[in-house]
Amino acid sequence: MWRSLAQRGLLGLSVVLACYLVYLLMTNSTSAPPPTAAGPGAMDQADATISRFTFTQTKGDKVQWQVDAKQARLFELDKRARLETVAVTLFGREGKELTVEGDEGTLDTDTKNFVLANRSEPLVLRTQSGYTIYTNHLAWTDETREIRTKDPVRIVGHGLEVTGIGLLGHLDREEFEVLEDVHVNVAPAS
Repeated sequence: MWRSLAQRGLLGLSVVLACYLVYLLMTNSTSAPPPTAAGPGAMDQADATISRFTFTQTKGDKVQWQVDAKQARLFELDKRARLETVAVTLFGREGKELTVEGDEGTLDTDTKNFVLANRSEPLVLRTQSGYTIYTNHLAWTDETREIRTKDPVRIVGHGLEVTGIGLLGHLDREEFEVLEDVHVNVAPAS
């Protein structure tokens, strides 16, 4: 009889403790928020997003260059703009000197330097003098007015094809220099 009474008492105490444990778990636990789909760029939220973005750099009354983008995401603290579907026109002494279109780019709004790249096809730079330059990546330095890349380069025009690694272009002097592993092919006159 004592044994049966002790078993019932322990069983009752176990039920009370189990209920108390469930109560504590329900009231003191914090549920994790449901997972949400993170879109591209979710980790670095832009301060502003602009459709049909245009940025024009001038010196005096002369336009130096112009960037047009389908969309720009501006990051004020970093002083940069991330650009999508970009068209750039660089102006030289004789007016419009060079045009290039890229899938994406970054513009430093403080230094006015920018970088362009394509995701799959090479960038295509067209000069007013009739040359076409192909490369994967391009950087503009506004202070020196130079374009530069360390990637493979191909220049075609006026019966010449120049290939190599790296490019340095001085827009004001209208000179383009292939830096390494330079090969020149001359097309026969027709």
